[in-house]
Amino acid sequence: MAAPAWPPSATAGPWDGRAAPQPRLSWPLSPVPVVIKYFDAPETPFGAGHRGVDLAAVPGQEVLAADVGVVVFAGLVGGRPVVSVDHDGGLRTTYEPVAPKVGVGEQVYRGQVLGTVLPGHPGCLVAACLHWGVRRGEEYVDPLALTGEVGDYRLKPWGGGP
Repeated sequence: MAAPAWPPSATAGPWDGRAAPQPRLSWPLSPVPVVIKYFDAPETPFGAGHRGVDLAAVPGQEVLAADVGVVVFAGLVGGRPVVSVDHDGGLRTTYEPVAPKVGVGEQVYRGQVLGTVLPGHPGCLVAACLHWGVRRGEEYVDPLALTGEVGDYRLKPWGGGP
């Protein structure tokens, strides 16, 4: 009996030989940035939390669409410049602070430049941070979980309580 080949192919899945699936979303900055602040889901819809991740950037760095979608907002929210993109499956990604290079209604592809990072994100410990948020319907989700990266996770009780 022949021994299995070792090491296994880098493109093969662990058991069935198929290619590993592509993550749902790609990173909005290249190269993959340092996470300055992790996602922290609020306990209630209007409770305190951090509804996204803050990623280290440099002013003027290109912000990339995390997936194919349609730009649904490019403007100011509370005085901060934001770009939002709707994707299949009920996902919406948001990026801020971003000087947009796209407009509402524009179809974008994965990796397309949406705009450039601006300095001035509150609480940023470096020259600039990109706040990247994701919602599925009305629920905020951890963007890192959709990139295939390990984030800072917290378990929720089955009953939906705190």
